[in-house]
Amino acid sequence: MAMLEVRNVNVSYGNVQALWDVSLDIEEGKIIALLGANGAGKSTLLNTMTGMLKPQVGTITFKGERIDNLPSDKIIEKGIAYLPEGGRLFPDMTIKENLELGAYPSKLWKTRKPDLERIYKMFPILGERKNQLSRTMSGGERQMLAMGRAMMSNPKMCFFDELSYGLSPVMAQEVFKIVKHLHAEGITVFLVEQNVHQTLEISDYAYVIENGRIVKEGEGHSLLDDDYIKQAYLGI
Repeated sequence: MAMLEVRNVNVSYGNVQALWDVSLDIEEGKIIALLGANGAGKSTLLNTMTGMLKPQVGTITFKGERIDNLPSDKIIEKGIAYLPEGGRLFPDMTIKENLELGAYPSKLWKTRKPDLERIYKMFPILGERKNQLSRTMSGGERQMLAMGRAMMSNPKMCFFDELSYGLSPVMAQEVFKIVKHLHAEGITVFLVEQNVHQTLEISDYAYVIENGRIVKEGEGHSLLDDDYIKQAYLGI
């Protein structure tokens, strides 16, 4: 059984249907990717999986327990962290203060000091600049901070939404290296991206969504050689 299962999920915004019978599995210990263009339904699916939207039809289960009827804070407490597109940091708070916000559930607040040290070891630059305001950081540094804040909840699974968006190719490569490092530490990763090539290179399995429907799936490296993926997403 998959760690997280999405089954036949349909989501609408008023009279406009955004997701159509979406099903996917996230296996424990894997990097699973969701690929698609802007407006394809990627963020809608993420928002549904994290409790910000409710499906009209379908179910979402995490470790065998239904979570599609839970609010976002309860889903986080189950062990799922969500890093939204752009990170959504608090610009006039320090690096340390932003990280501490990732430990807001009461049981995590008690262990925030050792958790901070763990994050500083993972991202040394954050420890060196912990009293610096987040708005003074570069785009890549802010993304590291957002990732560190997500890790403060000690998640079993982490959802990353458009990690590489707006970053230089060099910094995007660094961010993907961090994803691989987190995965090596035992965190299951669900990676939602437009950067198709780099995402498929590190993914164990991937799904492609178009117009709210899953249209293709397969192992990451096999999709790199898929003619449809080459033409539609890689420009080959």
